[in-house]
Amino acid sequence: MKPAFYLTTPIYYVNDVPHIGHAYTTVAADVLARYKRLMGYDVYFLTGSDEHGQKVEKAATTAGETPLELADRVVKRFQALWERLGISNNDFIRTTQERHKKGVAHIFKDILEKGDIYLGEYEDWYCTPCETFWTETQLIDGRCPDCNRPVEKLKEESYFFRMSKYQDQLLAHIESHPDFIQPKSKRNEIISFVKEGLRDLSISRTTFTWGIPVPDNDRHVIYVWFDALTNYITALGYPEATDDYKRFWPVNVHLIGKDILRFHAVYWPTFLMAAGLPLPEKVFAHGWWTIEGQKMSKSLQNVVEPNMLIDKYGVDAVRYFLLREVPFGLDGDFSHASLVQRINSDLANDLGNLLSRSTAMAVKYFNGILPAPAVLNESDLALKRRTEEMIATVDGCLNDMAFSKALQAIWEVISAGNKYIDESAPWTLAKDPALKERLATVMYCLLESQRIVHIILSAFLPATAEKALDSLGCGEERSLVGMAWGGLREGTTITKAEALFPRIEG
Repeated sequence: MKPAFYLTTPIYYVNDVPHIGHAYTTVAADVLARYKRLMGYDVYFLTGSDEHGQKVEKAATTAGETPLELADRVVKRFQALWERLGISNNDFIRTTQERHKKGVAHIFKDILEKGDIYLGEYEDWYCTPCETFWTETQLIDGRCPDCNRPVEKLKEESYFFRMSKYQDQLLAHIESHPDFIQPKSKRNEIISFVKEGLRDLSISRTTFTWGIPVPDNDRHVIYVWFDALTNYITALGYPEATDDYKRFWPVNVHLIGKDILRFHAVYWPTFLMAAGLPLPEKVFAHGWWTIEGQKMSKSLQNVVEPNMLIDKYGVDAVRYFLLREVPFGLDGDFSHASLVQRINSDLANDLGNLLSRSTAMAVKYFNGILPAPAVLNESDLALKRRTEEMIATVDGCLNDMAFSKALQAIWEVISAGNKYIDESAPWTLAKDPALKERLATVMYCLLESQRIVHIILSAFLPATAEKALDSLGCGEERSLVGMAWGGLREGTTITKAEALFPRIEG
């Protein structure tokens, strides 16, 4: 039986339109999902939409529609973008679906019956955009510490979750599982937050109605974060012990933006502890994108719309740039100039040029029929070694979510391929019939190295890699399981590859 691998993106809030930040997380998750499938895993890749809460209710009222109509409209935009970006998710969960509502009501009731949820009264400063209560001391100049917007004093009856009870258990778990929160800087941040002391958490609201009602008390709706986080298990069929739930929970990795780390690394694990359920293996918080050095915001009108990027530069160029430009986990800056630079130098010059030169020579010197290699000399063996070492390097990088480093390792092999052509000079070998065997070996090594490169790249650049592998005459066998040098067979038909990425002038 194949090993199982479960990964998730956050579920995206329907009060927003899809922007580069959403695309970033989802493309990263897609690369990991595709890579694990190449490695022979049975992958469950979940994304979805978070549709409840006061913000959605307010936005819908302003737009003159029901909250569900607003959600339906925005969800279509997310789904259409994921389709364009080639996202290979297995499932798309919506918090308005019955399967989800049933699971949320069940876990709420379960924790209530165990005594870790109780009814009380809440009074504090509330930030509507963040849907978060703050104490007086947490405010900064009387404003919300997260978004810097005004807050209002609210007092309401509320159900509370005994989060304080799980402080020591959570700390012990973080200490004994060093990989639980990544990257390390974020782990330290959460440890100091928890050590400051966890308070019981208000997990219901009575001031609006758009949400999942509290079981047996429908004056209250369940707090949007308690509702939203539960999607990771309701998608697998929780509370039923379905085959998917048994096979895939606990999740291997939750990929999230750093702004929602506390919810995933403090709230979610303590909810699961209270329900007696296994905790996620890893929560990885990536950084934010600024735009030409400025924070992305609607008011600055500098929000980068992914569909426009795809129209202008193509899907795979956008996917490549997002994961190559910035180490995953750090903040990055988006600029059109950097994107064009990456397309022209990495994709057109390095990757595309290598494939078109190699396949053109195979067609010219061997009528497009792959010759058998003779004994490899030192330069051939060096290319072979670099290619084989890269497979292991990429595996290590992707297990650490180091997408940029993985691409760097792949590009070192591409550069080595370009250098190998210049040093072997096939055009000179072709002039001497006595060197035909040497020429055959050079062509074989060049094309075999690229077969391996493009199989790995199919996780990052699916459409591009498919074109490349077609021109290399690769059949259906495109997995990394047991990947070994020598997979290209003598007699395979090679066709001249079209330019994978035309240069962008101007």
